[in-house]
Amino acid sequence: MNHRSYEQELLHIIGGLPENRRDQFIVRYTSQCRAPGLVFGWSVFLGTLGVDRFVLGQILLGILKLITAGGLGVWAIVDLFLVGGVARQKNLELARQIAASL
Repeated sequence: MNHRSYEQELLHIIGGLPENRRDQFIVRYTSQCRAPGLVFGWSVFLGTLGVDRFVLGQILLGILKLITAGGLGVWAIVDLFLVGGVARQKNLELARQIAASL
């Protein structure tokens, strides 16, 4: 998922909320979301240990990545291109979940 479609979907979710709930949504969302750039940094420096996948809440993939040393480096390199999109997708799922609970 690219940055532009991520922002548009997030604005759509926020726009669908009543105005008196938007501040509450933003506070909850910003405290729980994962910044794609930060996840990318984890992937660059500790990707072979699976830290990026643990941060995203993908515990099983993190364990597999840890055991295989990042798929002998191949999985770690591929994840450099994937984790930003995965982080955005997880953030959108979180946003929908928070919006539904308000």
